[in-house]
Amino acid sequence: MAKPKFDGVVEAAHYQPDGQLAWVRAYLRRGPTYTDRVKLDRATLIEHMKSGKRYVAGARVPLLASTFQVSTPLKVLQKEGREVLVTSDVQADSVVSKARDYLEGVPVI
Repeated sequence: MAKPKFDGVVEAAHYQPDGQLAWVRAYLRRGPTYTDRVKLDRATLIEHMKSGKRYVAGARVPLLASTFQVSTPLKVLQKEGREVLVTSDVQADSVVSKARDYLEGVPVI
């Protein structure tokens, strides 16, 4: 079985009124399996991604344990001293200029 090419799956996101991510609900890879749902704040998620961990947007497939339906990878962009979390499908320049995080395809809670 091939090793997954991601270290975490972001299932849902919560934003602050200014458009920055407050926290995400995610699953983290622990060896061959994944954790139960965990809540990661924005700083922790960015720290993980800067250390080389890869996160994708997606959801767990019901009744299939560590099987996920994944869509797009998440990226941390830096422009003019700001860090912005986006999915790879997003027009990066328009989002970065507004200094808002935007995870397309991730449900908002």
